[in-house]
Amino acid sequence: MIFINPRGAPELACDHCGCRWVDRLKGTAYCYECGEEITAASIAEFQQALTEFAARSGSGDKPGP
Repeated sequence: MIFINPRGAPELACDHCGCRWVDRLKGTAYCYECGEEITAASIAEFQQALTEFAARSGSGDKPGP
């Protein structure tokens, strides 16, 4: 699930509970709230949204992995 924050940037959220607190540091991404895994497809969708946001905002920064 992707939310758009007030500044227009995408935020990754859990597909199961909507929590935006996602642990991506331990190899497998999971939600802090409900413990469900964040799928690779959701992460890829989020990366695409970040790339599109960077292009729209004129930022030369490229999102990291």
